[in-house]
Amino acid sequence: MAVLQLKPAPFFASKNRAFWNLQLAGWGAAFLLRAVSALANQQPFDLLALILVTTITGFSISLILSVIYRKLIHQQPLVTWGVTALVLFVAVLLHASIDAWVQGVYYGATRETSFVQRLIGLLYLPLTLLGGWSALYYAINFFLTVERQADRLERLEAQATAAQLAMLRYQLNPHFLFNTLNSISTLVLLKQTEPANAMLTRLSGFLRHTLVAEPGSQVSLAQEIETLQLYLDIERMRFEERLRTHFEIEDAAMDAQLPAMLLQPLVENAIKYAVSPQEEGARISLTARVIGDRLRLTVEDTGPGAEQPQLFDRTHPDELRAEIRSGHTPGRPVSTGVGLANIRNRLMQAYGEAHLFETRSEPGGGFTVLIEIPFVRAAKSEPQAPPAPAVSPGAQVIAFTPPQRASGTPA
Repeated sequence: MAVLQLKPAPFFASKNRAFWNLQLAGWGAAFLLRAVSALANQQPFDLLALILVTTITGFSISLILSVIYRKLIHQQPLVTWGVTALVLFVAVLLHASIDAWVQGVYYGATRETSFVQRLIGLLYLPLTLLGGWSALYYAINFFLTVERQADRLERLEAQATAAQLAMLRYQLNPHFLFNTLNSISTLVLLKQTEPANAMLTRLSGFLRHTLVAEPGSQVSLAQEIETLQLYLDIERMRFEERLRTHFEIEDAAMDAQLPAMLLQPLVENAIKYAVSPQEEGARISLTARVIGDRLRLTVEDTGPGAEQPQLFDRTHPDELRAEIRSGHTPGRPVSTGVGLANIRNRLMQAYGEAHLFETRSEPGGGFTVLIEIPFVRAAKSEPQAPPAPAVSPGAQVIAFTPPQRASGTPA
């Protein structure tokens, strides 16, 4: 949702100070304009005293109007504008009456004009000054009200986005913990104490590492790969040589900024649907490249793919009927898991339309997830050791720097 970008104006940082600055500047300019006009028309110099009294009168009446308007501005529109018109009429009449009386004292018997004549002749000036002052008062206050509302709406939208990202981020831990704790439980039942203890130790290290990052925070790709390696250490205890990994990471991409825990759900999804169902396991490949001003991440596996028949639990006929109604053939997975939906939502929250998220399954097997996000260099933090390659068979980490390409050229 687009938010009106109104930033607090420095001049109105202190509303009270801004009011007095405008008040003094406005009425001072009015006095100066009338004084210059009088002197230019060769009026007596002592006429400036009359102009000064008139200006002070307008200044004083505007202070009273500000108190009244401050109460009226929060009323219903009909009450605000109706009472404002009435108050302004009284203020103009009062200002003109004082001006007429002062002029009567100043000119004395030199001018044979009645008080009513002078009053009618002088109405235009206070009407112009006080009318313009009232319009400016309401305009500034309505602007400040809109500014505050827009700022409040922007903060609420940011809080809603942060809450959504936190919810999506926290969804990952139970999803991953269920599988890991289930494996630990199996090892305990089989009385394999040492592997169970080792898995618990690695699990605690992984959770300690992931809980450091705030939900919705941004990390560098190097930090994300380090987190991913901790996760893979746990999964290799479950699958051993059946889980094979291959990383190809450009040097330039290591500093790229991306949402925390973005890659782990993708790898977990590949393990669930590629490594776990096959006796021979599968290989999971991660590629990261910087292409122009974009970061491209690719996670591939050599599993059966999304369109290949897989074992399906037929003890839930309601799920089968839901599959048929949704157009899926029984025997094929309805989705590729919680992870992909989670990642899609997180990318939409973080980047809006500026991201690309694609999945494809090859006819001969294999599943690929492609992500493109804007390339932003992460802020420098404490130096971290590069993630070490796993020691299990088939695990491989490769960092390479390809030849320079023109900006925007596909890899």
